Amino acid sequence: MDAAFLITAFTTLFVVIDPIGLTPIFVALTAGLPVAERRAIALRACLIAVAILTLFAGFGEAVLGFVGISMPAFRIAGGILLFLTALDMLFERRTQRREGQASGEQPDPSVFPLAIPLIAGPGAIASMILLAGQRPGLPGLGAVVGVMLCVVILAFLLFLAAPLIERALGRVGVNVVTRLLGMLLAALSVQFVLDGIRETGILGA
Repeated sequence: MDAAFLITAFTTLFVVIDPIGLTPIFVALTAGLPVAERRAIALRACLIAVAILTLFAGFGEAVLGFVGISMPAFRIAGGILLFLTALDMLFERRTQRREGQASGEQPDPSVFPLAIPLIAGPGAIASMILLAGQRPGLPGLGAVVGVMLCVVILAFLLFLAAPLIERALGRVGVNVVTRLLGMLLAALSVQFVLDGIRETGILGA
């Protein structure tokens, strides 16, 4: 396999998935949870994301086309879901739900929003489809999936360092970062929606 292609694939997926940028979001979404539960959430999120990205690398747009979903529609839907998460972070709704459910089951962010759409988001899915298409066949698919695994494993390792990051920030610092990231996530979600609308041709080039 061409080393240049592997480097390009790693760079593309690293920038799109952004493990470093996801780490403070993971801290905010799992603030106050025990270390063991955080570890379990991180593992589930990464495994689910790997399964989804591998599926799209292998079958690509056929998966979306089978159910009649276009990539622009997928981007718009992902942006709307991400915006709802941003509202929760901005107005402490997640914290209020945790306090109100202290004796019951706690919200689990591993599937949404960590696995989808933060790790395996529209950008990562589109990147997997594009990269797999550049190297057809099982060897190419294996190379793309292998590179994706490296990026997701890096994200998992950074997630494991979340307690250290939270300890360094303190409670006030976590609250400030949560609000800031809520704003950034809101902007990112709007960008997803705008990109999806633009791809439909409604807004023009």
